[in-house]
Amino acid sequence: MNSKDRQVLEKIYHHIASVLHYCKNCENLDSFQTDPMRVEACVFNLMQIGELAKVSLSSEFKEATAAIPWKQVYGMRNRIVHGYSGIDMRIIWDTIDQDLPLLKDSIENCLNNIKGNDSP
Repeated sequence: MNSKDRQVLEKIYHHIASVLHYCKNCENLDSFQTDPMRVEACVFNLMQIGELAKVSLSSEFKEATAAIPWKQVYGMRNRIVHGYSGIDMRIIWDTIDQDLPLLKDSIENCLNNIKGNDSP
């Protein structure tokens, strides 16, 4: 595991934590959509997560962590950026509500394992 992958994981983790923080009081899609600034901030962070996953993580790391759905992570980025048939807010909300907490846990486990491996 190289130090660049660790730095990228930390950035991804930060973006995930930001989205979850912005949405901590949201109970459903309707409450999520009440604040356009929150929606834009979350969509931006999802794009960043996908971009980092696709471009910045090494292929070796992604292969070693194949249980993490990297293709779906950057697939979300592509859907947002390219606007395939518009952005479906239901998918954005479901991703935030259901998938991001799991991704956060997976990233946190990776970071803990990396730190454990770097210890003398």
